[in-house]
Amino acid sequence: MDKFDVLWQSTALAHFTLGQVIMMIVGLLLLYLAIVKKFEPLLLLPIGFGALLTNIPLAGFSEAGGILYYIYEVGIDTGVFPLLIFMGVGAMTDFGALIANPRMLLLGAAAQFGIFATLFGAIALNWVPGFSFTLQDASAIAIIGGADGPTAIFLASKLAPELLGAIAVAAYSYMALVPIIQPPIMKALTTPDERKIEMEQLREVSQREKIIFPIAVLLLTILFLPAATPLVGMFCLGNLMRECGVVERLNKTAQNELINIVTIFLGLAVGSKLSADKFLTVETLGILALGAVAFAIGTATGVLMAKLMGRVSSSKINPLIGAAGVSAVPMAARVVNKVGLEANPHNFLLMHAMGPNVAGVLGSAVAAGVLLALVG
Repeated sequence: MDKFDVLWQSTALAHFTLGQVIMMIVGLLLLYLAIVKKFEPLLLLPIGFGALLTNIPLAGFSEAGGILYYIYEVGIDTGVFPLLIFMGVGAMTDFGALIANPRMLLLGAAAQFGIFATLFGAIALNWVPGFSFTLQDASAIAIIGGADGPTAIFLASKLAPELLGAIAVAAYSYMALVPIIQPPIMKALTTPDERKIEMEQLREVSQREKIIFPIAVLLLTILFLPAATPLVGMFCLGNLMRECGVVERLNKTAQNELINIVTIFLGLAVGSKLSADKFLTVETLGILALGAVAFAIGTATGVLMAKLMGRVSSSKINPLIGAAGVSAVPMAARVVNKVGLEANPHNFLLMHAMGPNVAGVLGSAVAAGVLLALVG
């Protein structure tokens, strides 16, 4: 009988806790959303699988010596993976729409209002029993409003590593839910006539302008907000490789092989933080709720800023493009285009929406730099 007991105790089944079972169900849910619903599958799939691995008793995936432990220590704790992702995103980003219409920077900035509104919301939650967020925790949670997963992971790893799993899952979940969350907000804040507005065609942007732009952005960041230069610098490097035309091999590697490899490891590392003891807390529910509020506020302020710009501008501006100010590239721009086409079948807003969309990427990186400089 003792031998059978020893054999039973050597299996994972004998050591499963209720929390671990729940978190494995959460991991399976993330896999379902990735595979069946196709919600951000490139990240939700490795995150979900990482959640399964880290909650297996006795396996030691996330303990010292385990593969997930080393992936996290090397890539997330150091901040390397989010920065490499940003370089890849920069290599895939065309700033032509923003350069052709620089006013769209205002929409990218307006959409970041959700970040700072949520910062105060997280601090206010401390009045509710069970919540105890520090200023660093609140800052890391607030960045979810930028709808930028790598930025959220970078800032959380610096300010609140114990909340990384919840923040990353919230950030990528809301990025994936852009087509569901944004349209009702956009329609509630605009009239049918406003949604039908057709905008003037953008001018053609030269290669010289596209080469100068990332260098100019980096120099401005160095001068005014050096804390944001890790994110902005890698983003600008990737974009310069794209636009200069002389390092096509490096550009293709950054866009494909490099970003794909890093995405696998990034997802697994985030999933390793979805262990039952860290994730199943009342604070996690607060983070998920605050993330939704942040995202909604960011969308709303972007639309309202676009409405204001439309009233004071001599050229027509469709207020829907303000919703693309959140940095879910290019999904937010596609949603804007879809809603615009529903109102007017001849209204193609995709290129116009890409301006505030890529401005939002820069805006969220700058917001992260501001928070890191103030509370880091």
